[in-house]
Amino acid sequence: MRVAQVMAGAPAGGAELFFERLCLALHRAGEEILPVIRHQPEREARLRAAGLVPATLRFGGALDFLTRRRLQRILSAFQPTVVVSWMSRATAHIPKGNFVHVARLGGYYPLKYYRNAHHLVGNTEGIVAWLRNNGWGTERTHYLPNFVNDFAAVEPAADVPAGRPLLLALGRLHRDKAFDVLIRALANIPAAHLMIAGSGPEEQALRALAGGLSLSERVHFLGWRQDVGPLLKAADVFVCPSRIEPLGNVVLEAWSAGRPVVASDAQGPRELIRPGEDGILAPREDAVALSAAIASVLKDPAWAARLAAAGRARFAADFSEERVVAKWRAFLAGVAEQGR
Repeated sequence: MRVAQVMAGAPAGGAELFFERLCLALHRAGEEILPVIRHQPEREARLRAAGLVPATLRFGGALDFLTRRRLQRILSAFQPTVVVSWMSRATAHIPKGNFVHVARLGGYYPLKYYRNAHHLVGNTEGIVAWLRNNGWGTERTHYLPNFVNDFAAVEPAADVPAGRPLLLALGRLHRDKAFDVLIRALANIPAAHLMIAGSGPEEQALRALAGGLSLSERVHFLGWRQDVGPLLKAADVFVCPSRIEPLGNVVLEAWSAGRPVVASDAQGPRELIRPGEDGILAPREDAVALSAAIASVLKDPAWAARLAAAGRARFAADFSEERVVAKWRAFLAGVAEQGR
C-alpha cells in the first residue's frame, strides 16, 4: 500500500517522535511510505538512514498558498492510496485528490481544520468519544493507540547521580507538564534526586523555583535527550505530573522499561493507568499528594516491583510495535478498500 504521512510539527515532541516511529515501522512491515515534513535536518537524516526519502515543505500559516500547491504535486507524483495527516496544520494543507484522507489527532484540536478528512483517528478512547460527541459518526472515527520503543534490554545511563533514589520526568518544559508541581513535591522527599529531561520556555522559571526552595543540588536539568531508555532504566520511579496530558507516551515508555509510574490524574494517564495495579495516580496541582504517592513507592521496593511488572505486561499486551502496527495496517487496508 502507498501511504503518505504528512507532519508539519516541531523538531521535538511526542507526536513528532511517534510519527517517525510509525513511518519507519510501516516501512519495515512492507508498506510504501512517503514522509512529508518541514525541513528538519535531524529528522530527515533519521528517515533517510532507514531507507525513506522525505519530501520537505514550508507548512506556513494562513497566507502560505504555495505549500498546498506543492503538496498537491508531490502527492500526484506519489499516487498514495491513503494520506495520513498529523495534527491541525498539516491537515489544513491537504488538497483534494484520489486518495483516502485520514487525519490523526493526539489531542482535542479545533475540528474546523478536519472537516475535509474522510476518517479521524484518535490515539485515546477519550479523544474518539469526544469526536463522536461532536458529530463525527462511528464509521469515520477510530481508536488506534501509540506504540513506544521496547526498552527492556537497554543498559542504564551512566551520567546520573548515584547512590540515592532517582526520580525521572520527561517532556517539554511547558506549564502543561507541571514540572513546577513536581519540584515542590521533591521538597517533601528529602533523600531523592530529580532528573528532568527536556527543553522549553519554562526552564528558567523552573530553575529559579528549584533555587528558591533550596533544591538546586537535587534537581538535575538534562536538556532534550534521545537516550530515553537508558534514563528510564537508571530511575527508581518515573513521574508524570502533567496538568494537561491527552495521552502520555512517557507512561508507555516507562512501562516498556519496567519502571514504576506515578502520574497526575490528567486525562491520558487516567485512561491508561489502573491505580494500585500498574501505576499510581495523584490529584493534579497537589504537590503534597504527589510527594506522598512517590514516597509510598520508594519505601516499598516489593510493591514498586509489582507495579513495574504489571506496567511491563500492559506494554507488551497493548502498546508494543508488533501489536500497534498490526492494527494500523489493518485499519489502512480497510479504509483503502472502502474508499472515500
